[in-house]
Amino acid sequence: MSAKVYFTKQITPEKVTELYAKLGKELCGNIAVKVHSGEVGNQNFIRADFWKPIIDKVGGTVVECNTAYEGQRNTTKKHLKTIELHGWSRMFPFDLLDADKDIVLDIPDGKIIKKNYVGKNIEKYDSMLVLSHFKGHPMGGYGGALKQLSIGVASSFGKAYIHGAGEPDKIWTADHDRFLESMADAAKSVIDYFGGNTAYINVMKNMSVDCDCCAVAEDPCMKDIGMLASLDPVAIDQACLDLVYASDDPGRDHLLQRIESLNGAHTIDAAADLGCGSKEYELVCID
Repeated sequence: MSAKVYFTKQITPEKVTELYAKLGKELCGNIAVKVHSGEVGNQNFIRADFWKPIIDKVGGTVVECNTAYEGQRNTTKKHLKTIELHGWSRMFPFDLLDADKDIVLDIPDGKIIKKNYVGKNIEKYDSMLVLSHFKGHPMGGYGGALKQLSIGVASSFGKAYIHGAGEPDKIWTADHDRFLESMADAAKSVIDYFGGNTAYINVMKNMSVDCDCCAVAEDPCMKDIGMLASLDPVAIDQACLDLVYASDDPGRDHLLQRIESLNGAHTIDAAADLGCGSKEYELVCID
């Protein structure tokens, strides 16, 4: 059964709330709103004020987790300073999920990893709105909804565990496809944890080959495409990838070279195989 993915070429804060309404699903209870806080120095991440209308609408708490590499977000003390610098905690209720400790989510059917270490404060929340910036990534090939669910929700230790395909000491040296499959496993654990009480919005803007986690990132290499919303994380990432392939922008090939050289689509394939969602979708265009 194909999933619905709503798409608009307009990239405005107000259009985000319209896309969310199209989903026909009101997230319930205490809502976690997963964002990428942006590494200090990065010029491409989606700013807090852009997301303000949708976060205000759902009445959620912005959440993030610490990173597993050097920078301004790898410790709670530094990350909270970055959160303040980038406006998140000044505009919204904010929760650093792994500020104190993490918990384990079991993945009995995981391809590579059978457990996922996530920020303990996830226990406060009944549902999650995943706000993602679709772009390239120097490890995963691309970053979108599935990366937000996996690496994004994992604790600092959990990030190393996923990158190392279950061996955190191999964070940068694990077999690459096993790392990608581990991301799919981790995403599945978060989807299962919330029992389907999740929704996804991807913004195809400022599309660099580099992630928002890079303090020094390449400038965007192709023009903005639009925004998408879905209840299916596999479908929304597949739709973004298809839109890049369909583009006639001269910078398209540079972005695709990054994605293809790192086998980025394998994460989507693995997540679909795990039952995280469907690669078959209906793209519903709205003005």
